Amino acid sequence: MNDAPNQISKKELLEQTGISYGQLYRWKRKGLIPEAWFVKKSAFTGQETFFPRREILARIEQIKGMKDDLALSDLADLLSPSPLGLQLRLVDLEQKNIVSKVTLDLMIESLSLTDPIGFEAALFGWVVDRLLIDGEIALEEGRLILQTLSTHQNSPLDQGQFLFLRKRGVSFCVVLAGTGSLIPDPEAKIVVRGYFQNLVAEFRITLSGDRK
Repeated sequence: MNDAPNQISKKELLEQTGISYGQLYRWKRKGLIPEAWFVKKSAFTGQETFFPRREILARIEQIKGMKDDLALSDLADLLSPSPLGLQLRLVDLEQKNIVSKVTLDLMIESLSLTDPIGFEAALFGWVVDRLLIDGEIALEEGRLILQTLSTHQNSPLDQGQFLFLRKRGVSFCVVLAGTGSLIPDPEAKIVVRGYFQNLVAEFRITLSGDRK
């Protein structure tokens, strides 16, 4: 058993998810699981492979949930980082129910958007819209998240994450690059933690119309 809470060994991963060694490495070859997640370390039994726990478990659940509906090559495209150069019209975001009118207005006002917008801006609006609909955040908090995320929209969305926290009625948003972890003030409550790879995959499915 791996002692580090943010990592999981290959043996534990296979046991916990019920997948085989062959499936794991086939998905790696297909690009469904990033090679950077396979980290070899010394263990008392010799060299062993470890993975970032949250990311790999979430990714495997995604693959298992979609692999019956899509070919592995299509899955690799859906789970890859955001496509460069993709442009979306603001009117389509609302008409295709990607974001609500309230969120669209918030996006235009907060980010000074004009048509067309890039994939990342649309993704961030979609994330905020989901949080508003679920009652996780208030409208002004949505503005804060949009403005914070937009400062990172030209960064690769491969292994990063964002956290939205509250402390004594004050809200703040943090973006982390790579697989690093944040240890917040113990009085601060983590309201939302979003892993960009997983959000990108879900958003691309939404855009494709393959799943609701």
